[in-house]
Amino acid sequence: MTAENRQMWAELDIDLKQHDTLLNALGPIYQDIYLSQQGRPEGMAFFDFVVGDIHGIRVHELRQHAKEGGKVVGTYCVFVPEELCWAAGAIPVGLCAGTQFSVPVAEEVLPRNTCALIKSSFGFKLGRTCPYVQTSHLIIGETTCDGKKKMFEILAERHPVHVMEVPHKKTALSRALWQGEVAGLKDVIEELTGNRITAANLAQATKRVNARRRALQRLYNLRKKRPVPISGKDALLVSQVSFYDDVDRNTQQINALCDELDKRVAAGEGVFPSDVPRILISGSPMAIPNWKLHHLIESAGAAVVCEESCIGTRNFSDLVPENGGGLDEQLTAIAGRYMKINCACFTPNEGRIEDIVRLAREYEADGVVHYNLQFCHTYANEAALVEKALEKAGIPLLRIETDYSDEDAGQLRTRIDAFLEVIGA
Repeated sequence: MTAENRQMWAELDIDLKQHDTLLNALGPIYQDIYLSQQGRPEGMAFFDFVVGDIHGIRVHELRQHAKEGGKVVGTYCVFVPEELCWAAGAIPVGLCAGTQFSVPVAEEVLPRNTCALIKSSFGFKLGRTCPYVQTSHLIIGETTCDGKKKMFEILAERHPVHVMEVPHKKTALSRALWQGEVAGLKDVIEELTGNRITAANLAQATKRVNARRRALQRLYNLRKKRPVPISGKDALLVSQVSFYDDVDRNTQQINALCDELDKRVAAGEGVFPSDVPRILISGSPMAIPNWKLHHLIESAGAAVVCEESCIGTRNFSDLVPENGGGLDEQLTAIAGRYMKINCACFTPNEGRIEDIVRLAREYEADGVVHYNLQFCHTYANEAALVEKALEKAGIPLLRIETDYSDEDAGQLRTRIDAFLEVIGA
């Protein structure tokens, strides 16, 4: 923790005592979960560096951008069209949301039977321990669940918030509503930045974001190989960092990592033996430092090869068409791309069920772990439909409901061991 960082955090009105506690706890956890791994790709050094200074260098970059007149836009969800931010010269950045640390302070305001992601998100603002929140000029929320949309109302008392209405059906009327929300966000971002979004700068922003999506697609395609050239924990970290980092730098670093993994695949080298159980994780998103489930599964001797989640395939599977055209045409293309995300908020949601079965087969998964954050009712209820579809497809499923704490780690370890024993028999 450099003096420069501490001065910056103080200027951002960070609670330094609580923030020190958070960062002091993160280091040993990261050492145990990540740096203890054997045979890691050298390209992971960049991502280790990012986490090692997670509230430092990137926050400095955002602060410098703000000092030069730029704006920082905080987000929590993959439904926020980041292309519009980049086009207007704003920087979108994912906000803190993945740790038990910030939950107790949130429970002073929010009900205890609220999902950990909502409480952690709100707790970081209430407790003043996330410099990304403190740096942002605007937070863009979305109505992907009832708990989040009501939390955003309370958050708006403490920070500027704009909420996008995400329709819960994929009908023509719903698509028209969403089209209007995307156009409305354009107006909000233009007012915030003082910059016009044009056909030219939006097309350029789309290409930049698509380039990162292609890099992540490349990484995930490499995870289909036997032996798998990168651990699920490391791949998860790459995806998580992509929500924080500069889009162009991140694309470059992911592609450099993939270049190294290509060589591993060609040489038949992997981080696990070819015959270990291969697991697909489906369900709730995982923000830094939520690494618990991956760590438990891979410590038990399996390899996590894919995530059907907002931190995984839902974030990058579909590209925005780069056909050019006028501003209205591009906004339509952007709105159409984001409506392809198969979030559990949609009803009916056959697309997500089909995705899970398809991905399990593409990645040659021996089993699926359906991960549900406690009190996340949409994913919890949809798990019954997932289970039915996987049973029909002959794909084993383990349903896990948990939160961010480690209190249930022993119980989860026992259940995971039993599941691996069954699918490995």
